[in-house]
Amino acid sequence: MDPAHAWTQALAAWAIPEEILISAPESPWTFPVELFAGRADQSRDTVTPSATAALEALPSGGIVLDVGCGAGAASLPLASTASKLVGMDTSSDMLTAFGDRAADFGVAFEAIEGRWPDDADRAPVADVVVCNHVAYNAPDLAAFATALTDHARHRVVVELTAHHPQSSLNPLWLRFHGLERPTRPTADDAVAVLRHEGFDPERRDWEAPASGGFVERASLVAWIRRRLCLPSDRDPEVEEAIATGIVQGPDGTYGFEARNLVTLWWDGGTPPAARRRSAPAASGG
Repeated sequence: MDPAHAWTQALAAWAIPEEILISAPESPWTFPVELFAGRADQSRDTVTPSATAALEALPSGGIVLDVGCGAGAASLPLASTASKLVGMDTSSDMLTAFGDRAADFGVAFEAIEGRWPDDADRAPVADVVVCNHVAYNAPDLAAFATALTDHARHRVVVELTAHHPQSSLNPLWLRFHGLERPTRPTADDAVAVLRHEGFDPERRDWEAPASGGFVERASLVAWIRRRLCLPSDRDPEVEEAIATGIVQGPDGTYGFEARNLVTLWWDGGTPPAARRRSAPAASGG
């Protein structure tokens, strides 16, 4: 099985069983804006390996495209060098949080509501394209990466967790539902897809420190409970189950333990597949 097909199948295995999903009192797929806003605010004071990789290729006054921007954690650290930040996200609330923070930095910004790569043609070409924690939502990772590359003049920088971001909930699914969850795909699988498609990504593995994001501890617990498709009266049980993993960030907000992350970056411009299609055919001798 080729790596791209294996990636697609591995992601499909994470689907929540229908009998659990239909009984969920609330959607497990909503993401709290306060968590992403908190991470974006914390990013102002931290130069991560992902930000470093982006800054190396970003010219002074350059344009940054942030795909799946959330509140801007990937692009805001680049604001002092960039002349404009462009954020794309499926959530209008996230885009509002992104715009508010970009305005606070005094940098020009554009917010585009859309899904990548379906709406990629609505985004401008930028000097650097950044994309944090979206890869595991991309069943067709090859097409996703190709669109990123097509929109980058100089560099694409992708940040993702070393293992599927829901892997940390696997013991909870087993505890509350008796359900064994998958363990793939991983960042290694993502690299395999990219290399198979002709990309040549650089890689750096690193550990993000424990961070906050939720003003109220109860809000964090409720989010995890919703992810598990449980009713609100199970909050005390969920809190007990995750208590040892809850931390308080430097700003006093509640969040999660340190995470193992991977930063990948490669040259922008014409994607490998397009280069292969445009290359002249070799003549027979």
